[in-house]
Amino acid sequence: MKKIKIGLVGYGFAGATFHAPVLSTVAALELTAVASSKPELVHKDWPQTTVYADAAQLFADPEIELVVIAAPNEVHFSLAQAALQAGKHVVVDKPFTISSAQAQTLIDLATERKLVLSVYHNRRWDGDFLTLKALLAQGTLGRIASFESHFDRFRPEIRQRWRESAAPGGGLLYDLGPHMLDQAMQLFGTPEKIYADIDLQRDGAQAVDYMHIVLYYDRLRVVLQAGCLVKTPTARFAVHGDQGSFVKFGLDPQEDALKAGGKPGQPGWGLDPVRGALHLGTQPDGQFDHLQMQAGRYQDFYQGMADAISHGAPPPVAPEDGLATIRLIELALQSSQEGRVVSLK
Repeated sequence: MKKIKIGLVGYGFAGATFHAPVLSTVAALELTAVASSKPELVHKDWPQTTVYADAAQLFADPEIELVVIAAPNEVHFSLAQAALQAGKHVVVDKPFTISSAQAQTLIDLATERKLVLSVYHNRRWDGDFLTLKALLAQGTLGRIASFESHFDRFRPEIRQRWRESAAPGGGLLYDLGPHMLDQAMQLFGTPEKIYADIDLQRDGAQAVDYMHIVLYYDRLRVVLQAGCLVKTPTARFAVHGDQGSFVKFGLDPQEDALKAGGKPGQPGWGLDPVRGALHLGTQPDGQFDHLQMQAGRYQDFYQGMADAISHGAPPPVAPEDGLATIRLIELALQSSQEGRVVSLK
């Protein structure tokens, strides 16, 4: 079987942890080259891989068919644009771009060149999110009245890295915000209105480290919250409908498994040891169950990219979904600055 040869731009946390190990488990893909300023780190993990000093050299490699952008957020647009102009299919790590105008430019370019473009919203394949998505699709909880998604951490010390700097695209809104907004829109579609309270709470903070976002859907309210000064665990998901509730604590285990050197396909991959609480029925007591989560499947994203390139299947994440997420981030910034609810109409 002829494999699709991949070039990875960036070998920091995202490239080394979330992209290279996951894509390497898909039989139709082959990590061929990496653009990085630290060749020793790349060769330690992937000794047979070519390392280029800069992205332009990688884009010029005629063997590379798919480019994965895992560089700092502020250069996502320029790198993805250059890769598309070089005739490569492209995956951009979230956030897609810094602005919706940049996102639309990339979509138009990919359409013009007939190239596959996608955004790495890997948390669509978190096991708890897959479980919740199935519950809602089945109507198990009835009409949903409220949905809360928390991604809280306790990190009082500011790390010296671009994600926590004042650089464009830094901070929680562009880091965790895309995951949470994308999940909400996967479940409920585009909201009617948005309200956001965004702040810098830690001493010496240079980028957003707290966000509270409310999405308005008719009678449904969606609350997305993330902070860096939350010591006590909060529920990852808390969903309430007129037929019952679902509450889940703890993060999907795939990130920790990848950090520990694991890969998809290993025994027990994606299995969450934490069960969710499912409380059903219209009576005060009702039916209570500890629900096992589906297994998480980050590898499905890259299998989807292989199918899109080789067989013309839709990309695993439509670039238009990435654009919609960035547009909500722009409106969240506007809402926070103006201190008001903003309509999407």
